[in-house]
Amino acid sequence: MTATRTAWHIPRYGRPETLTPVTLSMAQPGPREVLIRIHASAVTRADGMMRKGEPLFARPFLGLRRPRNGLSGTGLSGEVIAVGDKVRRFAPGDMVFGEAGMHFGANASHICLDEDGVLMPKPEALSHQDAAVLCDGVLTSWHYLRSLGQVKGGDRILILGGAGSLGSAAVQIAADLGAEVTATCSARNTRFVRSLGAARVIDYTSEEVLQSGGDYDVIFDTLGVASFSAAKPALAETGRYLCPVLTLGRLPAIMLSGLVGQKRALFAAVGLEKPQRLRAMLSEILTRIDQDRLAPVMDRIYPLSDLVEAHAYVEAGHKRGNVVVV
Repeated sequence: MTATRTAWHIPRYGRPETLTPVTLSMAQPGPREVLIRIHASAVTRADGMMRKGEPLFARPFLGLRRPRNGLSGTGLSGEVIAVGDKVRRFAPGDMVFGEAGMHFGANASHICLDEDGVLMPKPEALSHQDAAVLCDGVLTSWHYLRSLGQVKGGDRILILGGAGSLGSAAVQIAADLGAEVTATCSARNTRFVRSLGAARVIDYTSEEVLQSGGDYDVIFDTLGVASFSAAKPALAETGRYLCPVLTLGRLPAIMLSGLVGQKRALFAAVGLEKPQRLRAMLSEILTRIDQDRLAPVMDRIYPLSDLVEAHAYVEAGHKRGNVVVV
């Protein structure tokens, strides 16, 4: 009998219900690839945007009517069960985590990945669920705060959306770097966000957040809820507005902010960084996790068969931290 694997197909852009379970022939690793039995995979806001085909200007690159690859999921953790004959970094039985990147297909039972991609040995003390989400909110927040924002001790930082995947990681990272952290969230998440290291928590439903004179060195808009023009009055003279959600409306600000004044709007496509650089950042993240200075926050764990429900929950916009399927 031919070996098979399960995965989730995106036949067209649309709501979570467009996701379709499929049975495929078992992937076979190429010379430099590893075959991974997936134990857990992430379900992220970015996955939902991909499923919906957003932003629209990205469709020429992703596929006009559906994702060109057609499969769902990027972040994963699992066990290597077979390797190509030129693989040197991994062997069958190794526990690994990483991301499928633009190949997608992580919301599945098995996947083949290049050994030189964003793939790392999983520490024994780290669960597969926690490892599966490190390449989303944690890695993105790390890159934005360390590389783009250059956050350092004593900086005043405002994190818009402090309870989600990126926000819960960003609060911890910024506090660990010695910054004075203010974060926004709903009233029900106030205590949770404060426990992550925020010195001040603002209920965005009842208080104006971007007030003139906020004097923040960095504003990290994790959800894309503001704009550079709205954020500028709350920034310090040389402040940086960081947002990982790229839209046509936000693009001119990113391109032109350096021409007038010293305040900057900055963006980086973290997934397009070289794998070696991303693996180096993940090594730094793992060190802090091992030292109990950082921990991925888990909200809900679904069976892989309930991926549609998991997508719907993430899309509702009320999650705390991360969501995975196992």
